Amino acid sequence: MRRLRVYARIARVLLVVALGLGMATVFGVFERLGMAHSMERRQRWSRFFMARLSNALPFDVTIKGELPKTSMLWVSNHVSWTDIPLLGMLTPMSFLSKAEVRTWPVAGWLAAKAGSLFIRRGSGDSQLIRKQMTRHLEQAHPLLMFPEGTTTDGRSLRTFHGRLLSAAIDSEVALQPVAIRYVRDGEPCLLAPFIGDDDLLSHLMRLFANDRGQVEIHLLKPIACEGRERAALAFEAQQAVQKVLFGAIPEKQQVPLRPAIAA
Repeated sequence: MRRLRVYARIARVLLVVALGLGMATVFGVFERLGMAHSMERRQRWSRFFMARLSNALPFDVTIKGELPKTSMLWVSNHVSWTDIPLLGMLTPMSFLSKAEVRTWPVAGWLAAKAGSLFIRRGSGDSQLIRKQMTRHLEQAHPLLMFPEGTTTDGRSLRTFHGRLLSAAIDSEVALQPVAIRYVRDGEPCLLAPFIGDDDLLSHLMRLFANDRGQVEIHLLKPIACEGRERAALAFEAQQAVQKVLFGAIPEKQQVPLRPAIAA
């Protein structure tokens, strides 16, 4: 009986994914007919889909802080693929994703149709993606990126990389730092992280075979970017997220940043 409940819950997630595929198919048909939808509309439909996917996941979500009233570059720590629907349900926005996601069955197609931007890390195309991000933000389309560059187990924070934060400086928008934390029985949840050789089905089985977990989403104070250096911005955003999740780093352990070299 328990296994049947798990399968039923996974089936609900798959039904939501099917809804997303239907929406993306409609966008694809309109594109072929020369009736491309605006990014604003793509983001609104993406939020609609993310909200329904979040509701199908086994989490009780608490949101702390205020949603920004203007377009910003959101930066968040990264624990799992579930970060994307949980954050994407908050407001219409696009995501910066690694290029491999674009090749994933179903998920890659959905991401592309939702207006995601893709980057190949280490390929030297950061200047191109920076221009795309700047144009995106200048058109008042919020964008979210995970500056750690990979997921963690939620019990530590990796270095925030600052290179692409230049887009916020160029477009004169602020950073919106976000801290996301998964909790189970008052402790960091060890079921939610999606790391290493995890596959999606195994991860879903693990989540739905257990009781509902808790997710805290902290919307922190925005950081002004005008006249700032990208490395300093990355460090300030990382410190803000670090403080909420794990407490401030003692000053004697902080490593001074070297001035960033303009790209």
